[in-house]
Amino acid sequence: MVHTAYDSFELLTNSTSKIESIESYGSKLLLGCSNGSLLVYAPEHSVPAPEEMRKEAYVLERNVNGFAKKAVVSLQVVESREFLLSLSESIAFHKLPTFETIAVITKAKGANAFCWDEHRGFLCFARQKRVCIFRRDGGRGFVEVKDFGVLDVVKSMSWCGENICLGIRKAYVILNATSGSISEVFTSGRLAPPLVVSLPSGELLLGKDNIGVIVDQNGKLRPEGRICWSEAPTEVVIQNPYALALLPRFVEIRSLRGPYPLIQTIVFRNVRHLRQSNNSVIIALENSIHCLFPVPLGAQIVQLTAAGNFEEALSLCKLLPPEDSNLRAAKEDSIHIRYAHYLFDNGSYEESMEHFLASQVDITYVLSLYTSIILPKTTIVHDSDKLDIFGDPLHLSRGSSMSDDMEPSSASNMSELDDNAELESKKMSHNMLMALIKFLHKKRHSIIEKATAEGTEEVVFDAVGNNFESYNSNRFKKINKRHGSIPVSSEAREMASILDTALLQAMLLTGQPSMAENLLRVLNYCDLKICEEILQEGSYHVSLVELYKCNSMHREALEIINKSVKESESSQSKIAHRFKPEAIIEYLKPLCELDTTLVLEYSMLVLESCPTQTIELFLSGNIPADMVNLYLKQHAPNLQATYLELVLSMNEGAVSGTLQNEMVHLYLSEVLDWHADLSSEQKWDEKVYSPKRKKLLSALESISGYNPEALLKLLPSDALYEERAILLGKMNQHELALSLYVHKLHVPELALSYCDHVYESAHKSSVKSLSNIYLMLLQIYLNPRRTTKNYEKKISNLLSPRNKSIRKVTSKSLSRTMSRGSKKIAAIEIAEDAKASQSSDSGRSDADTEEFTEEECTSIMLDEALDLLSRRWDRINGAQALKLLPKETKLQNLLPILGPLVRKSSEMYRNCSVVRSLRQSENLQVKDELYNKRKAVIKISDDNMCSLCHKKIGTSVFAVYPNGKTLVHFVCFRDSQSMKAVAKVSPLKKAF
Repeated sequence: MVHTAYDSFELLTNSTSKIESIESYGSKLLLGCSNGSLLVYAPEHSVPAPEEMRKEAYVLERNVNGFAKKAVVSLQVVESREFLLSLSESIAFHKLPTFETIAVITKAKGANAFCWDEHRGFLCFARQKRVCIFRRDGGRGFVEVKDFGVLDVVKSMSWCGENICLGIRKAYVILNATSGSISEVFTSGRLAPPLVVSLPSGELLLGKDNIGVIVDQNGKLRPEGRICWSEAPTEVVIQNPYALALLPRFVEIRSLRGPYPLIQTIVFRNVRHLRQSNNSVIIALENSIHCLFPVPLGAQIVQLTAAGNFEEALSLCKLLPPEDSNLRAAKEDSIHIRYAHYLFDNGSYEESMEHFLASQVDITYVLSLYTSIILPKTTIVHDSDKLDIFGDPLHLSRGSSMSDDMEPSSASNMSELDDNAELESKKMSHNMLMALIKFLHKKRHSIIEKATAEGTEEVVFDAVGNNFESYNSNRFKKINKRHGSIPVSSEAREMASILDTALLQAMLLTGQPSMAENLLRVLNYCDLKICEEILQEGSYHVSLVELYKCNSMHREALEIINKSVKESESSQSKIAHRFKPEAIIEYLKPLCELDTTLVLEYSMLVLESCPTQTIELFLSGNIPADMVNLYLKQHAPNLQATYLELVLSMNEGAVSGTLQNEMVHLYLSEVLDWHADLSSEQKWDEKVYSPKRKKLLSALESISGYNPEALLKLLPSDALYEERAILLGKMNQHELALSLYVHKLHVPELALSYCDHVYESAHKSSVKSLSNIYLMLLQIYLNPRRTTKNYEKKISNLLSPRNKSIRKVTSKSLSRTMSRGSKKIAAIEIAEDAKASQSSDSGRSDADTEEFTEEECTSIMLDEALDLLSRRWDRINGAQALKLLPKETKLQNLLPILGPLVRKSSEMYRNCSVVRSLRQSENLQVKDELYNKRKAVIKISDDNMCSLCHKKIGTSVFAVYPNGKTLVHFVCFRDSQSMKAVAKVSPLKKAF
């Protein structure tokens, strides 16, 4: 889009001489003429003003005749060094402002182009097919540095860093100023001569017909670096931010910012030269001079913005002087806002949001464009001056760039949007909302950071009791999170609430519920009331749970999860399937330390479906098992046993003895009910095991925290013998337990397993008193009648009320007397049993005693006894076992027992013999070594010295260390030993 960037002004007309070259020096104008003279023009009115070109008529100030012998082809002022370069028949240097000739480079005679390196003070010129480099040598003139040959005549040249870019007839080349190496860039055009122009960025602009190609200092093409002129230019001048090209019929001005648009065209006829001055561009015609003065940047920005050329206006804003930084920021913000509205109206939503973001406008201003998004109420009052920046020229009611129904309004004035009913009825597109999401994401970090900082300051003030009046005056009453929005007491938090609420709605409207969930999982300020209503209407259960969670509304969140779990069990809804029972457990984990009652209440819902995970929840949350058990007992008694057995299976140490006893009682009560039902139907079978009975047996065997005596009294006398046997075993009544296994249950295998268990337990704990458990089982097999009588007698003693009353006596003296008396009675009973067993054993082994009747022989369990001896012979005293066997036992039946016993005895005898022989041999070896040590000979001479006192041994008593070489006085040795003893004792004394 074209706008006025330069104003043309005619400085002088009807020059008497033909103008060949032009240059400016401060506010003066230097004209090189065809007759070799130099004309110096100055403003007509000399006023103390900056040394720059002025927009007024110029008059001749001085005519330097004889400046050159031929036409002055080119002029260049070097203000930093105060001299003027001129190209005529050769290159000359003139002192400024007197124009006195300083030096003439004779080797430059016939030169057709030159360029000056301001940084290093190097002069490069081209003559025919040679390129020469000279360096200024202080006040002594110039010294030649390099001289290189090129392929053709140089038409244009320019320094580019350490290199020189040359435009010859057919191509552009880069000449290395140090080595002279040449690299070709590309071929030149056919319609215009080569043109090399240096850019402010250090790059080069190379002309190829009507195209200006931009390359770097090494000749590498820059992507998309092409300026397309209307025609092939003869000269190009760069004045940031524009490039001015001299065309046959006019001067064309284009922007230096891609895509290099056309800015302005100024018609001139017969233009010979363009030259850049300090503040303008000078145009030389044959007999007149015109000057292009740039329009002030502020006026250009106004033009561009009004014409809708916002990109160019923003680029010009960056060129405003630093002292106008406030004006620059204001103009940029206003342009960004108007450009954003223009893009928004034309469907470029993402680009529009980028400009809203750059303008630093409040998010409420942008959200007013999205009328379908519901925002929370706010007390923020926006300053309208922030939006009305340009004043009269640019505040054009946005009508030039947007429709009337898109006029923005603040969030506080949303009630005035009745006129925009047509816009509200339109459905917002997906692209609009996606652009809004990106915009809000970019604004969110800074807004949330400010809101969090203010919240932290508020907490600190409340903690230290700092109640400043100014602080309290700005605080609002906090709204309860369960019934309203988040606590809002500052502008930053209000803005954060608006942002997060709008962001959540935009995510849901664009079909991104997962992103909404992620937003709610992190720190957010979403308005509870608005978001709750939207999430409920859209059935966004997961997001609603996260909303309740971040607002500490855990019961409401758990209700939603539980409802969804039930729906997933009864239907195939995809939404319902997003929640599983494990979701309740995961939600409850962080609440174990905050609200134990709530955890217990909702964990009951998933204890049956996820028992292991629920128990892990209780254990990881450090919830006391007694509390959990009590809660189950009151609210879910059917799950009490399940909980206790799971806890025991996972961590038995976490369950107290009381809970273990309670669990066993639960199992037993269920088994007793089951026994009573079957007994009433006369279907009871001792060998039938229900699941509950199996659990009871397993608990009785594995758990040690219950009271076996109390449980034993609850068992029926004619059933549940296996349970009774386990309880008797816990009471160390092994004989009674074995009698039950053998005579009531008739399962010898259980009796043998019981003996193995008792033997192994006693072996681990090194208890020798239970090593005869197998002999006890053998006696039960061989003397069943006596065993039965003993069982009935002891059982009646255990369960008699008399014993119960005796156990309740609490007197210390009585308990001591009873304990002593019981010990004596027990000793007497053991002695009598031993005598009876010995008499019976002797009666069976002697031929003079009375033999058993046939009935007695048939009643003993000889086969089981022999099987026991054959399987556990290594754990039974063989001699005692043989004494218990009846004399009618055949020797052939004892072979499986005697064989291993004899082999074991023989093996033990051999092993002992070998050990004895080895010890005797070792003893002999030690004695032999002792004798050899005693044969050692030590020769004492006058040269032998004590290793401790370093004195001669002489005839004193000495001692020899075990190595046989170290000699010491015996006195020294004794003293050293006593010192070591003292050193060992002294730390102990210090400790005491």
